[in-house]
Amino acid sequence: MLTWVLIAVGIVVVVVKRFVGEPLSARDLLVPPLVLIGIGVHALWQVHLTALDVVWVVAGSVVGIGLGAARGATVKVFARDGVLWQRYTPWTLAAWAGSLVVNFGLGWAASASGTPADVRPITLSIGVGLLGELAPIGLRALRSGTPFACS
Repeated sequence: MLTWVLIAVGIVVVVVKRFVGEPLSARDLLVPPLVLIGIGVHALWQVHLTALDVVWVVAGSVVGIGLGAARGATVKVFARDGVLWQRYTPWTLAAWAGSLVVNFGLGWAASASGTPADVRPITLSIGVGLLGELAPIGLRALRSGTPFACS
């Protein structure tokens, strides 16, 4: 239960900061998804995966990357004070809501097929989504010619 509360608080803090606008650092763009994916993969090593479980993990990851990329396409990347900044838009909120609906539906379908919840770690799902989000944001940032902010 504490893990869920910490994850929820972390997500709320990040989303609020990004709606206000914040400097865009390469580290902040790359490290969170890699850490969350690492934690999620570690959790998967703790369970015995069937072939069907692997199918659901791969399907969830592919969907997560796509949904993350769609969210990332809605994020405004701009220069301020000589460095890159990012800001979520109302479209980003809509993309987050759509991602939640799709992921809950995917989770329901996986459960209905017999895949246990511990085969679908939330940290992996969030990390993969953030990795997908990183792609369009990072690409626009690199193409801008403006340096990343340091953090």
